Amino acid sequence: MPCKVGMVSLGCPKNQVDAEMMLARLEDAGFVIVDDPYDAELVIVNTCGFIEDAKREAIDSILEMAQLKEDGELKALVVTGCLAQRYQQEVLEEIPEIDALIGIGANSDIAKVCEAALEGAAQSSFPPREAMPLEGRRILTTPPYWAYLKIADGCSNCCSYCAIPGIRGPFRSRRMESIVEEAQTLASSGVKELILVAQDTTRYGEDLYGALMLPELLTRLCGVAGIEWIRLLYCYPDRITDELLETIAREPKVLHYLDIPLQHCDARILQRMNRSGSRESLAALIAKIRAQIPDIVLRTTVMTGFPGEDEAAFTELAEFVKEQRFDRLGCFAYSQEEGTAAAAFPDQVDEEVKQHRTELILQDQYDIVEANNRARIGKTFRAVVEDYDAYTDSYTGRTWMDAPEIDGTVRFTCGYPLEDGDFVDVEIFDVSDYDLIGEVV
Repeated sequence: MPCKVGMVSLGCPKNQVDAEMMLARLEDAGFVIVDDPYDAELVIVNTCGFIEDAKREAIDSILEMAQLKEDGELKALVVTGCLAQRYQQEVLEEIPEIDALIGIGANSDIAKVCEAALEGAAQSSFPPREAMPLEGRRILTTPPYWAYLKIADGCSNCCSYCAIPGIRGPFRSRRMESIVEEAQTLASSGVKELILVAQDTTRYGEDLYGALMLPELLTRLCGVAGIEWIRLLYCYPDRITDELLETIAREPKVLHYLDIPLQHCDARILQRMNRSGSRESLAALIAKIRAQIPDIVLRTTVMTGFPGEDEAAFTELAEFVKEQRFDRLGCFAYSQEEGTAAAAFPDQVDEEVKQHRTELILQDQYDIVEANNRARIGKTFRAVVEDYDAYTDSYTGRTWMDAPEIDGTVRFTCGYPLEDGDFVDVEIFDVSDYDLIGEVV
């Protein structure tokens, strides 16, 4: 009987794409993929190790699966991903129930690793990070009508707070032909929305072609039949060029949605983060984007409590957030990550202060989102259907202004039946917290 394999994938969409590629390799090798790890004979935990909360979640997930093994319900436990790559020896020593601990460079050998684990062979394998495949068949774990499309891996920005370059290695772009080919394959399987991801999507092509090639890539992806929406995540502010903005404005399939993680606006804090810019330069960039694409929806993330963030620097950040009125904003307290430059900075901020500052930013942002949403009442927006509630005879979906899993939703009624993945125009007549309420027109 073929072995049943389950996958627990944690962390970011980039990690999720890695998991989907591993699932395809396992299926090609004869394993049976099951959705519920509790139904599996072998479980792979694809970990995140970016910040403290993610590490705790990864360890809890490994321990939960280890308990299944101890109870006799599981034959083997394999651990890979960023936590495995970052804390090789520590994970092995602290969780002996793990049968195979492998780095990201061993993902292409996942089928052999699992076969050996089932035979009782303890394994620890950490090939070069660059050996991790960037392309290959995937088994989608997203709904069939949207998918992440990873265009690069690794990062060369080297922000002082971030462990990713040490975990994933330098920035590596995929070949454009390979990305377009994958988009065509996804479209032929029913995918209508592509969400482009990398550690820094705006850096795409610099290493391969000697130039920033995201505008060219977007233009080519817009030629893929069947794709209706193309969404951009993780755009670095320094590389948002006029050419990129012109492409977004020109190409109807590229959504007027930009995710630009700014992290802060205080020039001194940004410099300590090994990032460039200032409140003035970032405000000028946002003004330029809004001038060129008037209906642009901007998402950002900011960080409170970075070492050296005094009251004046935090006040500047809070004022900046209120001033810019971002449509979507995530705020996180700084996580002191060993091995990063910022971890050794002497002027660390007290944990309670960090958390309190985060709460203040999020309170202000809640008011901004509510006001922005109320301004949308009476307007009509294109949306994708994601769910149906028979009890209320209503649907849940996302407008083009919302990325899956991180942004809000729209709840709406319709006079005729719809299927998940259908695109409809919804007129908004009310709001509820972060969500919109409307009806199909």
